[in-house]
Parts: sequence; structure tokens; C-alpha cells
Amino acid sequence: MSRVPPAHDLVDDHPREECGVFGVAAPGRDTSRLAFFALHAMQHRGQESAGIAVAEAGRVTVQRELGLVGEVFDEPALRTLTGSLAIGHVRYSTTGSNKWENSQPVVVTRGADVVALGHNGNLTNTDRLRERLVGGGALLTATTDSELIAALIAQAAPGTLLDAVCEVMPLLVGAFSVVSLSGSELVAFRDAHGVRPLVIGALPGGYCVASETCAFDQIGATFVREVHPGEAVRVTPDGLDSRQAIPSEGGKLCVFEAIYFARPDSVLDGQAVWDARRAMGVVLAEESPADADLVIGLPDSGTPAAIGFAHGSGIPYAEGVVRNRYVGRSFIQPEQELRQAGVRLKFNPLRSVIEGRRLVVVDDSIVRGTTMRQMVAMLEDAGASEVHLRISSPPVAWPCFYGIDMANRDELIAAGATVDDITETVGATSLEYLSLAGLQRALGRPAGRYCRACFTGDYPIPVPGEALKLRFEAVGA
Repeated sequence: MSRVPPAHDLVDDHPREECGVFGVAAPGRDTSRLAFFALHAMQHRGQESAGIAVAEAGRVTVQRELGLVGEVFDEPALRTLTGSLAIGHVRYSTTGSNKWENSQPVVVTRGADVVALGHNGNLTNTDRLRERLVGGGALLTATTDSELIAALIAQAAPGTLLDAVCEVMPLLVGAFSVVSLSGSELVAFRDAHGVRPLVIGALPGGYCVASETCAFDQIGATFVREVHPGEAVRVTPDGLDSRQAIPSEGGKLCVFEAIYFARPDSVLDGQAVWDARRAMGVVLAEESPADADLVIGLPDSGTPAAIGFAHGSGIPYAEGVVRNRYVGRSFIQPEQELRQAGVRLKFNPLRSVIEGRRLVVVDDSIVRGTTMRQMVAMLEDAGASEVHLRISSPPVAWPCFYGIDMANRDELIAAGATVDDITETVGATSLEYLSLAGLQRALGRPAGRYCRACFTGDYPIPVPGEALKLRFEAVGA
């Protein structure tokens, strides 16, 4: 059966967010409520499911469900989730279909204990791991690589949860930032390249970990440091017990975290995300000027770069498009005429601002090009005399295998087309991208600190030739 695309598929041409994880050790605190608000701060990282697991007196309790954080949890639910340790997860499916079994935290038994686990990233050796587990008698019910990590921990030799994690980490190939919880331990760990972010914070009476620092701001925690690549950390109320489980391969943070995924009020690698995006716009204006009357950004991800472009070019910035912030996730499918309207479900132009004016329109990326084509047409219909597109990242020409739901290569508009071809396809007056060198100049960090495979095709972690983005879709779907 063919899938009717939800509303957000019809009006968004960006890569999909991956997942967000959180963990906290804080006796005497309402840890499930801390997890709730931290996950709420990271809702942008996944809108398909949410879950929280807590541990109290050796007992692990888990609640997870399809839906947004505020839909899955209410006051009665949070009151039943008590414990000094808690982990949480928000998910967008990068591997495995969107069904309840694939929501997280994943739960497995390990001897007399229970382990819950939340994962952000993608493994690239899943076929080999699945064969190993099935051959060892494991019963796998979900279709995610997160379940494979949990099952491996369940099969590890007797010992602490930290011992089990350190035994399993050398078996994993790919990108993973994970929080795990047993009846008495909370352990966070990260892959050797550090592709997905994972940070440690301190709060009154305990410590916590999260995918982004914006979660700390939400709950009154302060940033301590990042979880190092290849590191496993037992998080306790009194501090951290750290082990370098696998050798670090150096930081290869996904560059799209800085460009698009992370919230603009988060800090990545010591740099405020909003500042980095504004700097991308400044450099873009230097590299690709335009003769125009106004600069507008496509809200919300294009706004900081648009402000930077306006500053760098001297062209006034204006809000020219209004975004409907509540269309991102809908189970009500529009009728055919509304589907054809597409982008208007999410954006509406301010005619009084843009009519008769030459526009520089700034956005962070173009993936397939369908939304941008509709956006250009919408702005022209609203009276824009020219539409000069400026993209604050290089062309996306290669798919991601490390935790971003991105199109296959034959669906990426930049994979087989020149910039002139793309300009004609989307109908813009002109189109320019930020260069790779310009991106690094804006970030103020050397290229070696990032995974830039979606721009270059240079994958830092081996990717099997047969790897497919939804390779588990047919398994138990």
C-alpha cells in the first residue's frame, strides 16, 4: 500500500531531524518531570514518538508512545514515573517504520535486571549484528538498530551496566549517542567519531546528559563538558565515572547540526549555534552578493543566516514570510487541491512587504527542490519582481547514513545537476550556495572537526554498499 504523505512531507524540503536523548541522576528531584521538560526543549529533534524510563530501588518503569512529548505525558503519567534515575527519548525514524514497537526507550532484560536505552544515530553494520544476535537466540521485536544495541548489552558478560556497555561498544560501527539505564545505573556513551552531539550538565543535587545544551537551559542545569568520542560515562548524583571504551577517532560532529538541526540557542563545540548561522550568512553575502531591495529568511531555520546576509551586504532585512508553526505534524491529510498548494500549508507571504521588490531569499539547504520551487512561485505570485536564492550551506549531493533521514542520492537535486540546472528547476532569478571553504570560515573550526559527507561523499565511518536508509522497513512492518 502506498503511503499518503503527511502534511510535513508536503511542505518541507529539509532533511528530517534524527532523535534526541536525555538522562538525569538526581535523588530527591522529580526526575521524570526534568526529563519531560528536557525532551520538550528537544522536540525539534523528533516528533514521531516520545518515552521516559525511570529507576527506583532496582526497579525500572517505562512509558513510551507515538506522539509529541506533550501528547504522550500528562500529570498523572509523570506522577507514576518516580525514581532517582531517568532517561528520555524523542524519535524521528531514520531506520525502521513509525510504529509503537520502534518507540524508545527500548527495554530488555539482563539477567535479573532490566535495561532501558535511547539512541540517536545510525549503525552501519546492522546486518552483521542482527545475524549475531539471532544466532545467539535473541528475540528481536522492533526494527531499529537501537534494539540491536540493547540486545547486545543484554547478552554481555555479568557485571555492571558500565562493564556491559564497554564490552559492546567495540562491536558497533556507525554513529551513536546513547543513554542507558538499569535498576541502579545510568550510563551514556558515544561513538569513536562523535558524529552526534552528547553533552554533560550539572544541576542542584545531580548530573545530567543531553543531545543539546538547550535542554539544560530548560531545567536549570549548567554545561560541564561533552561526552568524548569513544567514551562511556556512568552518571551519578555525585559525579561521573568515565572510561575510554574505544579509541577516539577525533571529533567528526555532523556539520548539519550547526547548519540546521540543533536549536539556535544551543551551543555546539563551544560555539553558539545562532552565531554560527549568522556568520554563514555574512560569508555568503561576501561570496555571492545580489542586487536586491530586501533580504528575507525562510522561517525559522533560514532567519539567522538571512540576518547575517543583510548585515554583510547592507541590504535591509525584513520578515517577508509568516510560518504556521502548527502544521509540522498532522494526521489529517489535505485534499488534492490543498496538497497541490503544498507550501502554503506552512508558509504565507506578506504581500505588503515584498510586492514590487527584488528579494534575496536565504535558506539553509535545498534537498529535493520541490518545496523551493513552490516557494519561489508563491513569492512571485505575491508580487516579488525578482527572487535571488542564497543557500547558507554547500549543495547536498550525498545521502547520510549516520542518523539523518535524507533522500537517496537519485532524489537529491544537487547530485546530478549544476547550479544553473537547479536555478532553472526552482525558477529563481539566481541561485548561489555557500562554499565549503566559506562554511568552515563561518564555523571558525577546521574541516577535520566535522563530518561533511553529505557535501563531499567522504564518509568517515564505513558504509556498506547495500546500505539503504529504511533497510529495516520490511522486517516486521
